[in-house]
Parts: sequence; C-alpha cells; structure tokens
Amino acid sequence: MNAKGILDQLMKQASGKSNSSGGFDAQQLVKGLSSQFGGNSGKEGASSGGFDVKSLLGGGAMGALIGSKRGRKMGGKALKYGAIAGVGVLAWKAWQNRQTSGDSAQEGAPIDDLDGQAQEQRSLEILQAMIMAARADGHIDDSERQQLGEQIEALGADAELQAWVEQQFQAPLDAEALAQQADSPQAAREIYLASVAIIDDQNPMERAWLDQLAAALELDAEMRAELERQALGAAQG
Repeated sequence: MNAKGILDQLMKQASGKSNSSGGFDAQQLVKGLSSQFGGNSGKEGASSGGFDVKSLLGGGAMGALIGSKRGRKMGGKALKYGAIAGVGVLAWKAWQNRQTSGDSAQEGAPIDDLDGQAQEQRSLEILQAMIMAARADGHIDDSERQQLGEQIEALGADAELQAWVEQQFQAPLDAEALAQQADSPQAAREIYLASVAIIDDQNPMERAWLDQLAAALELDAEMRAELERQALGAAQG
C-alpha cells in the first residue's frame, strides 16, 4: 500500500501556507476556512486561494469525511486541522512537556523518523484514527463513502489501499482495536492527536469517542490535555 504517500499529501494540504520561519500560518488557515465554510458555504469545493479543507488528502478525500459532519461549526476549532501537518513533532513535544523522567528511547520514534515498513504501518494507524474519528458522529452515508472511494482512486491509491479504506467503513468503531495498533507510547500519542484534529469537541458522540480512545491508549488526563493543547496551538507555530 502507499499510505505514507497519501498521508504526506494530507499533511501538505493541512499545513496551508508556510510562513518565513517554516511554521504554520494561522491567518492563512482561518482566512481559507472562513471562505470555504462561511462566505462560500453554498459552493462545494469553492476556492479563493485560501486553505481548502475540502482538498484534504489530495483532491478532497478527507474533505469528504470532514464535510460529512453536518452542522459542524468551524471557527476557532478549525485550527486543530493544523495538527495533522505536524502530528509526529507535536506528539513528541507533548511528551517532552509532560515528562519528568524516563528514557526517550522507550517512547518510540515520531513518524518522520521512521522509514520503510515501520513508517508505512504508522501512516496506516494515523489514517485509520482519522477515519474512525470522522465516523464517530455516525453521519457518513453511502454516497459520502462512495465519494471518498472515488477521491482515493483519483489520487492514485493502489487497489490494496482502496480496499483497506473500504474496510475501515465496514468495521465497527472499536477503540481497543485501534489502540492495539500502537507499538509505542509515541504511536499512541500520534493516534490520539490525529483524532483530536478531526473531531468536534462540542459534539457529545465525538467527545465520547475520544474518551474511549484515550482509555484504550492508556493516556492519562495530563497527557490528553497536553495533546489537545498542542492541537489547538498548532496554528500558532
């Protein structure tokens, strides 16, 4: 499968416009989201040069998932999408901010420091986390699933990956099963952070999913809070 290539494109889309220091440009993201979901709310896929959330995952695949969240209020919470662009770095920073002792070697490596099959597997875990988070409110119907499949195919995903994506929609939402994919504390943090970036924390069903996932990943309250702070702060890079 070519999961890492797809995740790379998603990260580039989520990063919006880089500023001169290489950080995340919050103003660009807010401006783009305001245009896409505010002034152009009746125009699917409209673009004025700003950040087009409908184009996430190359050509709109993740945008199809995000767009399925009927009635979602964007505004400030939309800044969390920036966390997708640096999920590995932000998850590692969360550990650095919270740890008082411990061996970093036991934490596992951020996704960007992996290679080969290990990186591909971590990419699948993050994509799976994002898909499950998008499904948590129960509002993805058959037509939206078909749209996602078409976008993935247009992106150039191989047949194996397309089948894998379809499987994610057929499988029950199972926080324990997702958590079992994590092979290290760093992987667990990246899975949770990617989920935080997608969910609307004002939606009870989605918040309940995060609670289940955190418990399955064995993340304590302090680490959860730190990861969520990292997600909200990503756009301030």
